[in-house]
Amino acid sequence: MRRIPFRKMHGLGNDFVVLDARRDPLAIDAAAARALADRHTGIGCDQVILIEPPRQPEAAARLRIVNADGSAAEACGNATRCVAWLLAGETGARRVRLETAAGLLDAEILSLAQITVDMGPARTGWREIPLAREVETLAVDVAAGPLAHPCCSNIGNPHATFFVADADSVDLAALGPGLEHDKLFPERANIGVASLQGPGRIRLRVWERGAGITRACGSGACAAVVAAHRLGLSLRQATVALDGGDLEISWREDGHVVMTGPAALSFEGTFAAALLGG
Repeated sequence: MRRIPFRKMHGLGNDFVVLDARRDPLAIDAAAARALADRHTGIGCDQVILIEPPRQPEAAARLRIVNADGSAAEACGNATRCVAWLLAGETGARRVRLETAAGLLDAEILSLAQITVDMGPARTGWREIPLAREVETLAVDVAAGPLAHPCCSNIGNPHATFFVADADSVDLAALGPGLEHDKLFPERANIGVASLQGPGRIRLRVWERGAGITRACGSGACAAVVAAHRLGLSLRQATVALDGGDLEISWREDGHVVMTGPAALSFEGTFAAALLGG
């Protein structure tokens, strides 16, 4: 029986099944991704990551990201750090450019614990996020329970960030699904709940589109800093404290958002190809 190699990796507990499809293409559809992501009958992960040959010559590889529910994601900051570290290990290069559905992302490997990724420009226009109609994106008319009027942005994928007094007191598991699918978000949205913990420090929990609550969300951390600065709550640089640990985020004057954090290889193995049949 054919067996397919994989790596299990994570960025601050946001975990991935990483498949190298540069040499041998892999047909990973929504059902196959759900089978791999299942924590009881599969390997278990928040996202399945495929490393594929690049379409753009300046990129080292192309990332295809599939959420645990089988839906596609345009970008994933934590996965980008993990794959950048893997590819840098192959070549010895400190800098790696990766192609994603959200554009080209540049990574610099300082160490396994310090990988910096330029996540590209923060997009804050209602069409860019996208939203279903023209609204002021600083305070969008969406609410559920104690959450109301999120600041919305696109950091490779859509985010709605709610600021509250205590992010840990919010029942995100109950509120996240409905907010993710609110009719104002035609492509659904990642739902962040944030609170200020002091100058330059933000506590964040995220219900990720297509994956549910994760221990860390890199693009969500970027969105939180962008939102905090737009609302006058923070400077352009902050530490974001997630369930899995801290990320350093900087929203540069040129509009690009830069994220720094660790990557980790948990284990390697193989699985039976039959698993891809669900």
